Amino acid sequence: MVEPVSQNAPEDEPERPEEERPWRSRSEGRHGAHRKDKPKKKRSFWKELPILLVIALVLTILIQTFLAKVFMIPSGSMEATLHGCTGCTGDRILVDRVTYDFTDPSPGDVVVFKGPPAWTQNEIPTQEPSNFVVRALRGLGSLVGFAPPDERDFVKRVIATGGQTVQCCDTQNRVVVDGKALDEPYIHWSDPSQQTQSSFPPVKVPDGSLWVMGDNRNDSSDSRFQGGGGPAGAVPVDHVIGKARIIVLPPNRWGGITDHNPQENAQPVALSAPAWQSGLPLGVGVAAAWPTLLVGRKLSAGVRRAATGRKRRT
Repeated sequence: MVEPVSQNAPEDEPERPEEERPWRSRSEGRHGAHRKDKPKKKRSFWKELPILLVIALVLTILIQTFLAKVFMIPSGSMEATLHGCTGCTGDRILVDRVTYDFTDPSPGDVVVFKGPPAWTQNEIPTQEPSNFVVRALRGLGSLVGFAPPDERDFVKRVIATGGQTVQCCDTQNRVVVDGKALDEPYIHWSDPSQQTQSSFPPVKVPDGSLWVMGDNRNDSSDSRFQGGGGPAGAVPVDHVIGKARIIVLPPNRWGGITDHNPQENAQPVALSAPAWQSGLPLGVGVAAAWPTLLVGRKLSAGVRRAATGRKRRT
Protein backbone atom coordinates (compact mmCIF):
# COMPACT_ATOMS: atom_id res chain seq x y z
CA MET A 1 0.00 0.00 0.00
CA VAL A 2 1.38 3.32 -1.03
CA GLU A 3 1.35 5.95 1.68
CA PRO A 4 0.09 9.39 0.65
CA VAL A 5 2.68 12.10 0.28
CA SER A 6 2.48 14.74 2.98
CA GLN A 7 1.63 18.25 1.82
CA ASN A 8 4.40 19.59 4.02
CA ALA A 9 7.03 17.46 2.44
CA PRO A 10 8.86 20.37 0.69
CA GLU A 11 8.99 22.23 3.97
CA ASP A 12 10.41 19.18 5.72
CA GLU A 13 13.34 19.00 3.37
CA PRO A 14 16.67 20.22 4.72
CA GLU A 15 17.47 23.77 3.71
CA ARG A 16 19.71 23.92 0.71
CA PRO A 17 22.68 26.21 0.33
CA GLU A 18 22.16 29.52 -1.48
CA GLU A 19 23.61 28.33 -4.76
CA GLU A 20 21.42 25.17 -4.79
CA ARG A 21 18.07 26.89 -4.42
CA PRO A 22 16.44 26.52 -7.82
CA TRP A 23 13.55 28.85 -7.06
CA ARG A 24 15.76 31.91 -6.37
CA SER A 25 17.45 33.62 -9.27
CA ARG A 26 21.09 34.43 -9.18
CA SER A 27 20.47 38.11 -9.74
CA GLU A 28 17.97 38.26 -6.85
CA GLY A 29 20.47 36.81 -4.43
CA ARG A 30 23.18 39.20 -5.56
CA HIS A 31 21.06 42.35 -5.23
CA GLY A 32 19.58 41.23 -1.93
CA ALA A 33 23.04 40.81 -0.44
CA HIS A 34 24.07 44.25 -1.65
CA ARG A 35 20.99 45.87 -0.15
CA LYS A 36 21.70 44.22 3.18
CA ASP A 37 25.41 44.96 3.51
CA LYS A 38 25.81 48.33 1.76
CA PRO A 39 26.43 51.17 4.36
CA LYS A 40 24.53 54.44 4.13
CA LYS A 41 26.43 57.25 2.45
CA LYS A 42 27.30 60.10 4.88
CA ARG A 43 26.42 63.67 4.02
CA SER A 44 29.31 65.82 2.87
CA PHE A 45 30.89 68.10 5.48
CA TRP A 46 30.38 71.08 3.18
CA LYS A 47 26.68 70.32 2.99
CA GLU A 48 26.41 70.08 6.78
CA LEU A 49 28.45 73.24 7.46
CA PRO A 50 25.68 75.76 6.54
CA ILE A 51 23.22 73.88 8.76
CA LEU A 52 25.66 73.94 11.67
CA LEU A 53 26.24 77.68 11.21
CA VAL A 54 22.53 78.43 11.17
CA ILE A 55 21.96 76.37 14.33
CA ALA A 56 24.89 78.10 16.07
CA LEU A 57 23.56 81.54 15.09
CA VAL A 58 20.04 80.76 16.33
CA LEU A 59 21.40 79.45 19.65
CA THR A 60 23.61 82.54 20.01
CA ILE A 61 20.65 84.87 19.48
CA LEU A 62 18.48 82.97 21.96
CA ILE A 63 21.22 82.84 24.61
CA GLN A 64 22.06 86.53 24.30
CA THR A 65 18.41 87.53 24.28
CA PHE A 66 17.33 85.59 27.36
CA LEU A 67 20.41 84.40 29.33
CA ALA A 68 23.61 86.41 28.82
CA LYS A 69 25.12 88.89 26.41
CA VAL A 70 28.59 90.21 25.65
CA PHE A 71 29.07 93.99 25.76
CA MET A 72 32.06 96.12 24.86
CA ILE A 73 33.19 98.88 27.25
CA PRO A 74 33.49 102.05 25.13
CA SER A 75 34.85 104.57 27.65
CA GLY A 76 37.00 104.98 30.73
CA SER A 77 34.21 105.91 33.14
CA MET A 78 34.54 102.56 34.97
CA GLU A 79 38.34 102.51 35.17
CA ALA A 80 40.10 100.68 36.63
CA THR A 81 37.41 98.04 37.23
CA LEU A 82 36.63 97.92 33.51
CA HIS A 83 39.02 99.07 30.81
CA GLY A 84 37.81 101.39 28.09
CA CYS A 85 40.53 104.02 28.15
CA THR A 86 41.90 105.75 25.08
CA GLY A 87 44.69 103.70 23.52
CA CYS A 88 43.85 100.45 25.36
CA THR A 89 41.81 97.43 24.36
CA GLY A 90 38.25 97.86 25.59
CA ASP A 91 37.03 95.06 27.86
CA ARG A 92 34.34 92.67 26.68
CA ILE A 93 32.09 91.72 29.56
CA LEU A 94 29.50 88.97 29.95
CA VAL A 95 26.24 90.37 31.30
CA ASP A 96 23.84 88.14 33.22
CA ARG A 97 20.29 88.79 32.00
CA VAL A 98 18.55 86.32 34.34
CA THR A 99 19.39 87.50 37.89
CA TYR A 100 17.23 90.62 37.83
CA ASP A 101 14.20 88.61 36.73
CA PHE A 102 14.07 87.39 40.34
CA THR A 103 15.60 90.25 42.34
CA ASP A 104 16.35 93.97 42.05
CA PRO A 105 19.82 95.48 41.65
CA SER A 106 21.68 96.07 44.93
CA PRO A 107 24.25 98.70 45.98
CA GLY A 108 27.64 97.76 44.55
CA ASP A 109 26.31 95.91 41.49
CA VAL A 110 27.86 96.88 38.16
CA VAL A 111 24.92 97.08 35.77
CA VAL A 112 24.36 97.63 32.06
CA PHE A 113 21.22 99.60 31.24
CA LYS A 114 19.37 101.39 28.50
CA GLY A 115 19.73 105.11 29.04
CA PRO A 116 16.44 106.79 30.02
CA PRO A 117 15.36 109.87 28.04
CA ALA A 118 17.19 112.22 30.44
CA TRP A 119 20.43 110.42 29.55
CA THR A 120 19.98 110.13 25.78
CA GLN A 121 18.25 113.35 24.78
CA ASN A 122 21.54 114.90 23.68
CA GLU A 123 23.02 111.76 22.11
CA ILE A 124 23.60 111.84 18.35
CA PRO A 125 22.70 108.39 17.03
CA THR A 126 25.24 106.71 14.76
CA GLN A 127 24.02 106.38 11.19
CA GLU A 128 23.51 102.81 10.04
CA PRO A 129 25.62 101.69 7.05
CA SER A 130 23.65 101.67 3.79
CA ASN A 131 25.28 98.42 2.64
CA PHE A 132 23.21 95.39 3.68
CA VAL A 133 26.26 93.14 4.09
CA VAL A 134 28.01 95.69 6.32
CA ARG A 135 24.86 96.07 8.45
CA ALA A 136 24.55 92.32 8.79
CA LEU A 137 28.19 91.92 9.80
CA ARG A 138 27.89 94.74 12.30
CA GLY A 139 24.77 93.18 13.82
CA LEU A 140 26.51 89.83 14.07
CA GLY A 141 29.53 91.45 15.67
CA SER A 142 27.38 93.22 18.25
CA LEU A 143 26.01 89.86 19.34
CA VAL A 144 29.44 88.73 20.45
CA GLY A 145 30.75 92.10 21.62
CA PHE A 146 33.06 92.90 18.72
CA ALA A 147 31.06 95.73 17.19
CA PRO A 148 30.72 99.27 18.62
CA PRO A 149 28.01 99.34 21.30
CA ASP A 150 24.72 101.17 21.11
CA GLU A 151 25.28 104.75 22.31
CA ARG A 152 22.16 104.37 24.45
CA ASP A 153 23.65 101.56 26.54
CA PHE A 154 25.59 102.48 29.69
CA VAL A 155 27.54 100.63 32.38
CA LYS A 156 27.80 102.07 35.92
CA ARG A 157 27.83 100.98 39.55
CA VAL A 158 24.73 101.15 41.77
CA ILE A 159 25.34 103.53 44.69
CA ALA A 160 21.84 103.93 46.14
CA THR A 161 18.39 102.49 45.51
CA GLY A 162 14.84 103.83 45.58
CA GLY A 163 13.89 105.71 48.76
CA GLN A 164 17.47 106.35 49.89
CA THR A 165 19.02 109.83 50.13
CA VAL A 166 22.44 110.36 48.58
CA GLN A 167 24.75 113.37 48.69
CA CYS A 168 28.39 114.38 48.45
CA CYS A 169 30.47 114.78 50.40
CA ASP A 170 31.52 114.53 54.06
CA THR A 171 34.69 116.10 55.46
CA GLN A 172 36.72 113.11 54.23
CA ASN A 173 35.47 113.42 50.64
CA ARG A 174 33.14 110.41 50.85
CA VAL A 175 29.70 109.98 49.29
CA VAL A 176 27.00 109.73 51.95
CA VAL A 177 23.82 107.63 51.77
CA ASP A 178 21.19 108.00 54.50
CA GLY A 179 23.68 109.76 56.75
CA LYS A 180 26.43 107.13 56.39
CA ALA A 181 29.73 107.56 54.53
CA LEU A 182 30.25 104.84 51.92
CA ASP A 183 33.16 102.40 51.78
CA GLU A 184 34.34 102.58 48.15
CA PRO A 185 37.70 100.85 47.56
CA TYR A 186 37.02 100.65 43.81
CA ILE A 187 37.21 104.44 43.22
CA HIS A 188 39.81 105.38 40.59
CA TRP A 189 41.35 108.83 40.10
CA SER A 190 42.35 109.41 36.48
CA ASP A 191 44.21 112.51 37.64
CA PRO A 192 46.01 111.78 40.95
CA SER A 193 46.29 115.51 41.63
CA GLN A 194 42.48 115.86 41.61
CA GLN A 195 41.19 113.46 44.25
CA THR A 196 38.18 115.52 45.27
CA GLN A 197 34.70 114.49 44.21
CA SER A 198 32.21 116.93 42.73
CA SER A 199 29.80 117.86 45.49
CA PHE A 200 26.02 117.77 45.11
CA PRO A 201 23.15 118.42 47.54
CA PRO A 202 20.97 115.67 49.05
CA VAL A 203 18.88 113.77 46.49
CA LYS A 204 16.15 111.31 47.40
CA VAL A 205 16.22 108.52 44.84
CA PRO A 206 12.72 107.94 43.39
CA ASP A 207 11.09 104.61 44.18
CA GLY A 208 11.82 102.00 41.50
CA SER A 209 15.01 103.82 40.44
CA LEU A 210 18.77 103.61 41.00
CA TRP A 211 21.47 106.19 41.67
CA VAL A 212 24.49 105.11 39.60
CA MET A 213 28.05 106.45 39.39
CA GLY A 214 31.25 105.51 37.59
CA ASP A 215 34.28 104.12 39.44
CA ASN A 216 36.46 106.67 37.63
CA ARG A 217 34.78 109.24 39.82
CA ASN A 218 36.00 112.45 38.18
CA ASP A 219 35.63 111.20 34.60
CA SER A 220 32.11 109.81 34.54
CA SER A 221 28.91 111.38 33.28
CA ASP A 222 26.47 109.67 35.62
CA SER A 223 23.47 110.36 37.88
CA ARG A 224 25.20 113.45 39.26
CA PHE A 225 25.03 115.23 35.90
CA GLN A 226 22.56 113.47 33.58
CA GLY A 227 19.25 115.25 33.15
CA GLY A 228 20.67 118.20 35.05
CA GLY A 229 21.28 116.09 38.16
CA GLY A 230 18.92 115.45 41.03
CA PRO A 231 16.09 112.89 40.73
CA ALA A 232 16.16 113.23 36.92
CA GLY A 233 19.58 111.55 36.91
CA ALA A 234 18.27 108.35 38.50
CA VAL A 235 17.82 105.27 36.30
CA PRO A 236 14.53 103.30 36.37
CA VAL A 237 15.06 99.66 37.38
CA ASP A 238 13.13 98.46 34.34
CA HIS A 239 15.83 99.98 32.10
CA VAL A 240 18.46 97.62 33.50
CA ILE A 241 19.61 94.99 30.98
CA GLY A 242 21.61 92.86 33.38
CA LYS A 243 24.46 92.49 35.84
CA ALA A 244 28.08 92.54 34.65
CA ARG A 245 29.65 89.26 35.77
CA ILE A 246 32.87 88.39 33.93
CA ILE A 247 35.52 90.08 31.79
CA VAL A 248 35.86 87.66 28.86
CA LEU A 249 38.31 89.61 26.68
CA PRO A 250 41.17 90.41 26.42
CA PRO A 251 42.57 87.13 27.82
CA ASN A 252 44.98 88.86 30.21
CA ARG A 253 42.02 90.64 31.86
CA TRP A 254 39.81 87.57 32.26
CA GLY A 255 38.11 87.38 35.65
CA GLY A 256 35.09 88.30 37.76
CA ILE A 257 33.80 91.84 38.30
CA THR A 258 33.66 93.10 41.88
CA ASP A 259 30.23 93.82 43.36
CA HIS A 260 31.53 95.20 46.67
CA ASN A 261 28.60 96.70 48.58
CA PRO A 262 29.67 100.24 49.63
CA GLN A 263 26.86 100.46 52.19
CA GLU A 264 27.79 97.32 54.10
CA ASN A 265 30.56 99.00 56.11
CA ALA A 266 29.22 102.55 55.87
CA GLN A 267 30.00 104.79 58.83
CA PRO A 268 27.68 107.37 60.42
CA VAL A 269 28.96 110.89 59.90
CA ALA A 270 28.18 114.44 60.94
CA LEU A 271 27.91 116.37 57.70
CA SER A 272 29.35 119.85 57.56
CA ALA A 273 26.60 122.46 57.35
CA PRO A 274 26.32 124.78 54.34
CA ALA A 275 28.13 128.12 54.60
CA TRP A 276 24.98 130.10 55.37
CA GLN A 277 24.11 127.68 58.16
CA SER A 278 27.65 127.85 59.54
CA GLY A 279 27.36 131.65 59.71
CA LEU A 280 23.93 131.59 61.31
CA PRO A 281 25.12 131.57 64.96
CA LEU A 282 27.42 134.52 64.27
CA GLY A 283 24.60 136.45 62.63
CA VAL A 284 22.27 135.76 65.53
CA GLY A 285 24.98 136.85 67.97
CA VAL A 286 25.57 140.14 66.14
CA ALA A 287 21.85 140.82 65.84
CA ALA A 288 21.27 140.18 69.54
CA ALA A 289 24.34 142.11 70.73
CA TRP A 290 22.93 145.61 70.24
CA PRO A 291 19.64 145.13 72.14
CA THR A 292 21.54 143.34 74.89
CA LEU A 293 23.95 146.26 75.14
CA LEU A 294 21.07 148.77 75.35
CA VAL A 295 19.31 146.73 78.03
CA GLY A 296 22.56 146.45 79.96
CA ARG A 297 23.12 150.20 79.83
CA LYS A 298 19.61 150.92 81.08
CA LEU A 299 19.97 148.48 83.92
CA SER A 300 23.32 149.99 84.84
CA ALA A 301 21.90 153.53 84.82
CA GLY A 302 18.98 152.47 86.99
CA VAL A 303 21.30 150.86 89.52
CA ARG A 304 23.41 154.03 89.69
CA ARG A 305 20.35 156.27 90.21
CA ALA A 306 19.09 154.04 92.99
CA ALA A 307 22.45 154.11 94.71
CA THR A 308 22.62 157.93 94.46
CA GLY A 309 19.11 158.30 95.99
CA ARG A 310 20.07 156.19 98.99
CA LYS A 311 23.16 158.29 99.68
CA ARG A 312 21.13 161.53 99.66
CA ARG A 313 18.59 160.16 102.13
CA THR A 314 21.33 159.14 104.50
